[in-house]
Amino acid sequence: MILTDTHTHLYSEAFDDDRDQVIANALKNGVTRFFIPAIDSSYTSAMLSLEKAYPENIFLMMGLHPTHVKENYAEELSHVSEMLSKRKFYAVGEIGIDLYWDKSFLQQQQDAFKQQIQLAKKYHLPIVIHCRDAFDEVFEVLEDERGDNLYGIFHCFTGDIKQAQRAISYNMKLGIGGVVTFKNGKIDTFLNHIDIKHVVLETDSPYLAPVPYRGKRNESAYLINVLDKLALVYNSEAQEIAQITTQNSKEVFGI
Repeated sequence: MILTDTHTHLYSEAFDDDRDQVIANALKNGVTRFFIPAIDSSYTSAMLSLEKAYPENIFLMMGLHPTHVKENYAEELSHVSEMLSKRKFYAVGEIGIDLYWDKSFLQQQQDAFKQQIQLAKKYHLPIVIHCRDAFDEVFEVLEDERGDNLYGIFHCFTGDIKQAQRAISYNMKLGIGGVVTFKNGKIDTFLNHIDIKHVVLETDSPYLAPVPYRGKRNESAYLINVLDKLALVYNSEAQEIAQITTQNSKEVFGI
């Protein structure tokens, strides 16, 4: 069984003491494909080192995370553009809008989101969207950019069924992670009305660990818990969910 973690921050400081063991744990559970989202330029070196250590398993994205859109965001976007021009990345991400922590940079976040979508289109890449307390704002940008050359993943999807259907209408897969195992997560109540062809698996590790690890550091090995929950939601075999969601990830990332 091959599993794909479409969103994991394996370069995070949270893994500095045991990164190799964390990856070994994941490989043991069948998680052999790790897609790595960017945050800002300060993490680029760590991402490249991770890829060098595990070239068969690690696939990098490039982008500026919305919570890191600050006064210097133009400089950060220049770094994103430069890196995309230099070498192969598999997506532009994670990008989007986050109004949970701070609303004062909304205009800059919108601008950064739009500019990075344009970069994704330029390089024929998918986007990986971060959205927190900002569905309307994200959808507004996606509506402006709608088209066959706009596609990707709505990472850590936590909306309702109407928002899920709208995200899918923009050629987005839904990134489903630990939240689907939470009692108050709610997405498990309607997800079986969404065709599994629109779903990919993720952990967002080290964040959002699934039950029974909720509140602890997340890691890619725990993707198996997300898989088991989806097998229940879809009344299907875990092996089948693994196969379909990995194929879905290949359609997005091209590998």
